[in-house]
Amino acid sequence: MKEILILFLIILFLPFSTWAACPVCSVAVAGGVGFSRRLGIDDTISGIWLGGLIISLVIWLLSWLDKRNIKFKFRSLLILLFFYLITFFPLYQMGLVGHSCNQLWGVDKLTLGVIFGSLTFSFGLLTDRFLRRKNNGKIYFYFQKVIIPVSFLILSSVIFYFITGC
Repeated sequence: MKEILILFLIILFLPFSTWAACPVCSVAVAGGVGFSRRLGIDDTISGIWLGGLIISLVIWLLSWLDKRNIKFKFRSLLILLFFYLITFFPLYQMGLVGHSCNQLWGVDKLTLGVIFGSLTFSFGLLTDRFLRRKNNGKIYFYFQKVIIPVSFLILSSVIFYFITGC
């Protein structure tokens, strides 16, 4: 568990300025969060989609700020922390985060899901970038930028589905 938290902190401090997540991808992730919560799926799986949504929104905002040439010190870190804060503060206030009975591996299920979802979505974006570089900046298939990160979230959700025994 320590290794996962350390990896999460490393990703947290990486610069996101050149990553771009499209609005379609953000909407797909948001739809996944709403859909999984409505079906009564485990909080870990909902957290995975929420983590992906947070990273998507952070990257989207950073891209928007880049287009307007708005830069300030620690911009990526501050925006990332802001999105996590505005996500977790209401969840904590509503009692959805922090229950000792709602834990997996000693960590709140929703929080654990957000950590894994953030890492998974970030890894999906990095995979897309790697594939584009390998192919001289060109995509291998239509909507690659959307399909790869969302596929990684789906795969992560399936894995946690079996881990949590839903």
